[in-house]
Amino acid sequence: MPYKPKRKTRASVAREKGLEPLAQLLFEQTKIIIETEAQKYVSEEKEVATADEALTGARDIIAEWINEDVDAREKIRQLFKVRATIKSKVYKNKEEEGEKFKDYFDWEEPLMSCPSHRMLAIRRGENEEILSITIAPPEDEALDILYKQFITANNSSSKQVQLAVEDAYNRMMQVSIESEMRMLTKELADEKSIQVFAENLRELLLASPLGQKAILAIDPGFRTGCKIVALDKQGKLLEDTVIYPHETNKIFESKQKIIALCAKYNIEAIAIGNGTAGRETESFIRCIEGLPKDVHIIMVNESGASIYSASDVAREEFSDKDITVRGAVSIGRRLADPLAELVKIDPKSIGVGQYQHDVDQYEIKKKLDEVVESCVNRVGVEVNTASKQLLSYVSGLGPQLARNIVEYRNENGPFKSRKDLMKVPRMGEKAYEQAAGFLRILNSRNPLDKSAVHPESYSIVEKMAVDLSCSIQQLMDEKELRKQIILQKYVTDKIGLPTLNDILNELDKPGRDPRKSFEMFAFDSSVHDIKDLRTGMRLPGIITNVTNFGAFVDIGVHQDGLVHISQLSNTYVDDPNKIVKVHQRVMVTVTEIDILRKRIALSMKDNVQNTAVVTSAKTNNNNSKNKKSNAPPVNDFVSQLAALKEKFN
Repeated sequence: MPYKPKRKTRASVAREKGLEPLAQLLFEQTKIIIETEAQKYVSEEKEVATADEALTGARDIIAEWINEDVDAREKIRQLFKVRATIKSKVYKNKEEEGEKFKDYFDWEEPLMSCPSHRMLAIRRGENEEILSITIAPPEDEALDILYKQFITANNSSSKQVQLAVEDAYNRMMQVSIESEMRMLTKELADEKSIQVFAENLRELLLASPLGQKAILAIDPGFRTGCKIVALDKQGKLLEDTVIYPHETNKIFESKQKIIALCAKYNIEAIAIGNGTAGRETESFIRCIEGLPKDVHIIMVNESGASIYSASDVAREEFSDKDITVRGAVSIGRRLADPLAELVKIDPKSIGVGQYQHDVDQYEIKKKLDEVVESCVNRVGVEVNTASKQLLSYVSGLGPQLARNIVEYRNENGPFKSRKDLMKVPRMGEKAYEQAAGFLRILNSRNPLDKSAVHPESYSIVEKMAVDLSCSIQQLMDEKELRKQIILQKYVTDKIGLPTLNDILNELDKPGRDPRKSFEMFAFDSSVHDIKDLRTGMRLPGIITNVTNFGAFVDIGVHQDGLVHISQLSNTYVDDPNKIVKVHQRVMVTVTEIDILRKRIALSMKDNVQNTAVVTSAKTNNNNSKNKKSNAPPVNDFVSQLAALKEKFN
């Protein structure tokens, strides 16, 4: 810092006036008559008019020395980490505009214990010029540290040094270390937030697929109607139309269209977006008489579908279709295979995570791309049906090679074996070596092409089959044959037992999908809107997002409810991700409803004492004028106290 080029400072101006010797004399804190010594530096030429001006300039130089002292800064830095608090206050006349930051209008807590979500929320309030933030430890403790280091006597000189210490801390060091703490806590909050987002995205991408089914997908709407598309088992668009089931004079016509489409395309499942009019459309579909009983009706999270429908990817695939039709297609495909469809959307638009737009954008993109690639490679990709977007995430491939694979497939027909991939333009040996194990060809003559066994290991499997006098297919089909394999016989200097065990496991379940089997789910049929809720209701829901402070749950009312971390379990929870995952089915109890702010408090505890009440718009307005408290809700405090009591017996 002392050698870093800096702007003109008060200390540099004082040096130009020749006051550094006086500063040095004062800093030594010997017994002198400071007025007499200061008078020696009064000079019209140097623009030092009085002795007081000379002393002020000398103190400025001393303050800079103190501010740039390595030991002093480290001591104050450690004090900030241990004792600093972060305080936020609302700017005058910004209360109404910053209503969403109401919880932080007058907030204070220890800096290093401030959770990442709260740190990012407060910083967003500051960026939007709603909140002012200060970060500092108790001033007397900071000054006491500096006094002990720099005050070495008790005389008139030391009084000047004391004034310099106070000036150094208040004018420079406190501001500088506060900036450091802001950067440090922002980095920590970013890291935690990105990790939360990555975990949520992983769970979402690995959500259970319905599989290859003929699907009727519906993008619901009231005024503009419901956009309907029929998709074949490979997700190809067969037909699209519009119905108006929420207009009384068009209900019968809408029912007939649904019945006709289901019969025409042998529909096996109906996917309904969970956005506006979603629950109403679901009720309409379930009430249609004449639908085949084996047709499953499933609500689908449509977060990001609108982003996809307006993207270049969607325009390229459906250039002649309206964006609402593209959105309906995305909803249907998302039900069939979430991973294959979600890779087409910017992960930040999917709607999981916390404050993803406030964190370091380079780091979050890097992390999320890693997650997507990891999920794609874990599941594997069917080469003959995969989109170029999905293929681009396979290790060894990229956007250009993925495009070349699709173009080659369109021109020459389906790939018949993994070896055929070498015919794709620009597919080199290294790229093939990296990608081959993650690519599947289900209809290949070689049964290993549909497995995760890498082509480099085919010779080992072939040798196993020869040794057992059977075919590769028999080896994959018959467990008793695989039990006879002695793996040690096939260990080489390049392939060890771990790899051989992986090969054997893959032969046991070739091409297995690591994702869980799809489970049917339905919301409570008596609840469609937040006004239908009552405290104490026990409802089924789906986890839509997990954050550091709890989990958001879709209970079918167009507004996710929050299960606070203190309400996730009867026992103490330090990390919500240990209890719940995105897309998990749960049962929750409604504990509080705030209709005005559209907030729903939920609990996953077994025995919930409901002390909350339904908050109407009128009562909430009255209370907001009088209520000003930073105390946590009583429910949270009592539950956390009980959890701590149980933890420490």
